[in-house]
Amino acid sequence: MEDRHDQEEIYSQRIKAGKRTYFFDVKATRGQDYYLTITESKRRLRDDDTFSYEKHKIFLYKEDFLKFVDALQDAVDYVREELLTPEEVAELDRPRPAYDERESNYNRADDTY
Repeated sequence: MEDRHDQEEIYSQRIKAGKRTYFFDVKATRGQDYYLTITESKRRLRDDDTFSYEKHKIFLYKEDFLKFVDALQDAVDYVREELLTPEEVAELDRPRPAYDERESNYNRADDTY
């Protein structure tokens, strides 16, 4: 198995979502085999009033990209069409500001820039 430091990060995007932050990172192995990691990070208050981060990571390999995207889209479509009210769907569809490139410049140690 490869050492973590041998993996080249090619692309990174961060999405803040309330108390959670999601990281989408494209990486390459030494053999230029590409994969995506999706990390959910939650900030937690410790008993000593300091913070820690609880992280969960999914590794998604290139041969599974299309199956993953299709399944995710199917699940989102199901929620939109079967579970949400028209008002909730309208809220999801409202225009949002464009992605800010600065979002990808973060410090993994504390989930900040």
